[in-house]
Amino acid sequence: MDVKAAGSVAQDQFSKHAGRRKVIIDTDPGIDDMMAILMAFQAPEIEVIGLTTIFGNVNTDLATINALHLCEMAGHPEMPVAEGPSEPLKRVKPRIAYFEHGSDGLGETYQAKPNFQKLSKDAADFLIENVTEFPGEVTVVGLGPLTNLALAIQKDSNFAKNVGQLVVLGGSFNASGNVNPAAEANLFGDPEAADIVFTSGMNTLAIGIDLTTQVIFNEDDLCEIRDSGGDYGKYIYDCCRFYHDWHLSSDHLDGIFLHDPTCMAALLDPTLFTFKNGAVRVETEGPCLGHTILGMGLKKYVNIHTLCLAQLPSKLYLLSSSLRCIEEHLLLYQTFISVPSAYQSIYITCSETNQWLCSSKFEIEDAHYRVLNFIAT
Repeated sequence: MDVKAAGSVAQDQFSKHAGRRKVIIDTDPGIDDMMAILMAFQAPEIEVIGLTTIFGNVNTDLATINALHLCEMAGHPEMPVAEGPSEPLKRVKPRIAYFEHGSDGLGETYQAKPNFQKLSKDAADFLIENVTEFPGEVTVVGLGPLTNLALAIQKDSNFAKNVGQLVVLGGSFNASGNVNPAAEANLFGDPEAADIVFTSGMNTLAIGIDLTTQVIFNEDDLCEIRDSGGDYGKYIYDCCRFYHDWHLSSDHLDGIFLHDPTCMAALLDPTLFTFKNGAVRVETEGPCLGHTILGMGLKKYVNIHTLCLAQLPSKLYLLSSSLRCIEEHLLLYQTFISVPSAYQSIYITCSETNQWLCSSKFEIEDAHYRVLNFIAT
């Protein structure tokens, strides 16, 4: 599929969900979750109607506390937050990434406890209730392991068909894993749940780490956020210090991958990306536990080799009303690569072909952009 044809597919995907869409964020916050959640609350395209929490970056109890904190911080203190289980479907001990996100999940910044409480109903029941009330109208964004969604599918045979769309941060398509040689962390966190979700027939868009590892915030970006004076600038910087140090020691990367914000961007405007179809199964045993097995034909996933690049930075004002995107150079890795000491910049000029993909809503003054470069002002 050429770029122009791929752009047409993306436009079709966007038109199916035009208007202000109801969104539930299933999350395990988590530093990059924090950025994606703030991004969603400020996006005019969507209406966040609730958050559900799950283990992953932190345990479920702490995920709920952080979700309530972020809702208050974003000016939505009464936003419903429903808590999920503390364990995967079939595994006793969940994998918790404190080493990556800090003991509090927010870079060991130790924020004040939220004033509001979680809902009494659990996450699966909250999901079922809302998609039943608004069949076909609710988009679920899965930023962590998919346990809550799998439980909802098991509880309600109509749940999968009532969900308007599921946008998942998960999987490793055309790339190595980040928790074992084959698996991405979210699907590894509950592989049985992931396989249930991917085989449910739900309208699913999967954003794999082969895409999200192309999107990097470097040290200069973080410092510029800190110095910008925006409402969230210093907060984001402070939270990201721990995350940055972990990337430096673990991946030899002087920056951070923006996994969850990239997933949120795919929801907010899928015309920024191109897509291919494929059926996905998830390995539930053996040394490749959590590996995504792709067969072409049924599900959608982002094709990193033909990304619709030109529109991406123009529309990423979405992290917050106080954030904007600096239009500079485009930092992109065409494939997932392992660089032992440093990541090298690859600069790409928008060609006449992909300029065709630009929206007339935004003026494009420069042919060079840095992907997902959120700068607080």
